[in-house]
Amino acid sequence: MTRPAILITGAATGIGRAIAVKFASQGYLVGAYDVDTTGLATLAAEIDHVVTGELDVRDPQAWQRALEELTRASEGRLDVLVNNAGILRSGPFAEIPLEAQQMIIDVNVNGVLTGCHTAYPFLKATPGAQVVNLASASAIYGQPELATYSASKFAVRGLTEALDLEWAADDITVRAVWPLFVATAMTEGMDIGTTRSLGIRLTAEDVAEEVYDVVQPHRLPQPVHRAVGRQAKLMLASAGFSPRWLLRRINSRLAAH
Repeated sequence: MTRPAILITGAATGIGRAIAVKFASQGYLVGAYDVDTTGLATLAAEIDHVVTGELDVRDPQAWQRALEELTRASEGRLDVLVNNAGILRSGPFAEIPLEAQQMIIDVNVNGVLTGCHTAYPFLKATPGAQVVNLASASAIYGQPELATYSASKFAVRGLTEALDLEWAADDITVRAVWPLFVATAMTEGMDIGTTRSLGIRLTAEDVAEEVYDVVQPHRLPQPVHRAVGRQAKLMLASAGFSPRWLLRRINSRLAAH
């Protein structure tokens, strides 16, 4: 049988790399893409059945090349697309250069949008295809000192919900995974109110395990959004019944530490 195929963005390091390693260990053909070609080379030496390539997620032509390359190797299959690539800047909104904040939107929002749009024909051609978008617990309520990053994840949340409804007729499932702070290079040295309050308790492997579980068959219907870790699960569950004023107060206190 042909191996199921997964395409992962931002796969050279951190969460994306952990997802690649996890799925490779489960027999998937892994398409690992990133702008970090050095990191991809070390990944390719670590796992079997992998296709790697340079991909700037903002570039639709680069997406098309990556998708064609992977599906040539997989006999046309694209079982899972993981939109993981993202960037983050933390600190007071007014002190972060505008160009850096615009880049966050370009990568975190336009990258996911471009990936979903370009991958759609490949997903539609694969029965039971799935998309997993990396969101964040910062999409529960706008986060001080993470304002633009938080806004970008709200956009990912909305796109995920809309496409899951829209693409159901094409047998494509769209899900979002919501970690809190993860111990990767992205959070190294981060010192803001919420990290001081909550700590950085998740590993990239924790997120990879959750992503793998999301795409497995389940007997019962699964939620569109899946939190990772006890803290994020509690926050996401409580957000479902807490009034907005209470969420605001909680976030204000967490950020004040």
